[in-house]
Amino acid sequence: MKQNKIIAEIGSVHDGSFGNAKKLIEESANAGADVVKFQLHIFEEESTSLAPNPAYFSDETRRDYFERTSFTKNQWAELKELSEAFGLEFLVSPFSIKAIESLEEIGVNEYKVPSGEVSNLPLLQKLSNIGKPVILSTGMSTWDEIDAAVAILSKNCDLTVLQCSSLYPCPNKHVGLNIIKEMKDRYGCDVGLSDHTLGFSASVAAAALGATVVEKHVTFSQAMYGSDASHSMNFKDFTLFCSMMRDTWSMSENMVDKDDDSLYMNIKQVFEKSIVASTDLKENTVISISTMSYKKPGTGISASKYRDLIGKKLSKSVKKDSLFSWDDFYE
Repeated sequence: MKQNKIIAEIGSVHDGSFGNAKKLIEESANAGADVVKFQLHIFEEESTSLAPNPAYFSDETRRDYFERTSFTKNQWAELKELSEAFGLEFLVSPFSIKAIESLEEIGVNEYKVPSGEVSNLPLLQKLSNIGKPVILSTGMSTWDEIDAAVAILSKNCDLTVLQCSSLYPCPNKHVGLNIIKEMKDRYGCDVGLSDHTLGFSASVAAAALGATVVEKHVTFSQAMYGSDASHSMNFKDFTLFCSMMRDTWSMSENMVDKDDDSLYMNIKQVFEKSIVASTDLKENTVISISTMSYKKPGTGISASKYRDLIGKKLSKSVKKDSLFSWDDFYE
């Protein structure tokens, strides 16, 4: 099984500031992420002039936004180098074949397919031909569309498939945790969640259900300008998020056998009950329900064995509250 991974989705929240992009990498590393993810948009390669803005961001045209927030090839290479210096995997979503070619020039090691590109089979075929690991997000696709994408990518790529709901933010009722197991059964690969909710619960629950990769949008502040900041997580919360994910994976991967009580032997003796004499009892007394009480510590005959004592005859006198032992009775 792959190492569990937390992806800090930086996207375009840097708003075109190269300095912000570098700081976002640093903060993601400090918070506990394993991967930082960016987006590479080349307007002329992915959009026509008629392409509408998403409903949640219309302050500037897509052309203006993509061009204003773009980086040079040398800057992308520097971001990759910085990410790796912080021990992070560097991941980028390409939105065109030209974007893939640009990323190949700087030597990226893996790719993320964003939800809107699942039906872009020529782009997927390009990635399959390259053969590097791919994470496939499925936020707006049907099973038939995902099946077609997986068929192409799984031929040559180490593939991870993410459940996702392309709603910003995503309400809890549309997270689709039920899809996690179905994806594992259907594709036989690692699965995860691209989490667009505003909280922690969805990713924690997904990890408990078998997700090995979770992705969360991050930002310095939800008050920042841009398309992603308002539905992203600040780094104070993201640090807690990463800790919660590690805890959840640890709990999920360490199986507990309820029949193995070796961890609890000492504590059982403190908290469980033994059978004791309910009053002073003389030799030859026949034990009945009325002659037994059940009290701590649990170092004597367990209260669970009370039926085994009924009808037995004492071989000696015992005082009230004395813990019975099997030696107290005639054979």
